[in-house]
Amino acid sequence: MTQTDRLRLSWEDVAWEPTTPVQAMDRSRLSTVGRPYRAAVPATIARMRFAIESDVAARAEDARAAITRFDAELSAMFDGEFAPLSAVLLRTESASSSQIENITVGARALSLADIGLAKVGSNASLVQANVAAMNRALELTGPLTRRHILAVHEALMHGQGQAKPGQFRDQQVWIGGTDYSPHRADFVPPLASRIDGAIKDLCAFSERTDLPLLAQAALAHAQFETIHPFNDGNGRAGRALVHLMLRNGGATTRTTVPVSAGLLSDTDAYYDALTAYRSGNPNPIIEEFNRATLAAVRNGRQLATDLTTLHGGWANNLRARRDAAAWRVLPFLLRQPSVTSKLIQDTFKVTQPAADNALRQLQEAGALSKPKTVHGEAQKRNVVWQATDVFDALDRFAERAHRISRTG
Repeated sequence: MTQTDRLRLSWEDVAWEPTTPVQAMDRSRLSTVGRPYRAAVPATIARMRFAIESDVAARAEDARAAITRFDAELSAMFDGEFAPLSAVLLRTESASSSQIENITVGARALSLADIGLAKVGSNASLVQANVAAMNRALELTGPLTRRHILAVHEALMHGQGQAKPGQFRDQQVWIGGTDYSPHRADFVPPLASRIDGAIKDLCAFSERTDLPLLAQAALAHAQFETIHPFNDGNGRAGRALVHLMLRNGGATTRTTVPVSAGLLSDTDAYYDALTAYRSGNPNPIIEEFNRATLAAVRNGRQLATDLTTLHGGWANNLRARRDAAAWRVLPFLLRQPSVTSKLIQDTFKVTQPAADNALRQLQEAGALSKPKTVHGEAQKRNVVWQATDVFDALDRFAERAHRISRTG
């Protein structure tokens, strides 16, 4: 048996027993009752030898080195004020990962959601949940475990009961086809009874040290998406776990490299690579992560430069005593470009007059636009100041993510 044969999915026939009462079915649905469908049986990869091409492995090492350099650059770029930039990159990665699933939200809407001015269930609130899942993944320590995976999913799908947050699925799901049976689906993941064993195998695979780190993360991601262990949120949870592996492997210490933004430039190639993996070829998904990582580093480096340039310009224009609240608020605007007086008071523990004065000084420095009134929860009116230049920088980042070619 070749290495390709060992990795390639096998399939099992399963009789379809729908939950809909037979009496309520039309003829098309009734014809599927009892008729078998084919569910995937994933390969066991914990100790598998992968047929990774030498040039693909070399590019994976180059991409991992680019991640590490980027992490070091950003750590030095902002000195003690690095944290805001780290938060911005994590948010852009979360937004891009969501956008792969057609959950799209602009930087302005997401920033309003961050201060409680978004409708429950909106795309902005879904991306917020993805930010929480990314943060949860990066807080976890030690090798990848079942508990880690469930914790990330719980943060991602919190409040969405149909997704059973923090629980593996107990029913069959499928991708594509019809909504009432898996017979015409593009892909049918394994039976729920196979999930625990497959996840245990995946976690064991994640502890290997004989593969290039980025290649290992790409393969783990492809295996996770093949197992498809949850009712919903598998793609976003799986991409969050990539960052846990990069952190565990020492490639990053404080930075979230926006790999999903790199994948956004060619989502068809990303999905084709997942299909190739399931057919026994590990190289395309590794190559997609190599390409996406290098594109993300270039794009993220440009975003970092744009934001530090903005920060420097604001600092040059700010006319306030060095001990004034405005100086503490200044870098905060990079991570949270929509602010209210109440938010400044609570975040920096200052009085309302001090907060209002800081906002006025930052507006005079060109950091904030004129305040506007927006409606929040229960139609409460809120006066909001916004750093519109930050939105422009984030929008340019998103545009670059879409237009970066496969050749870079």
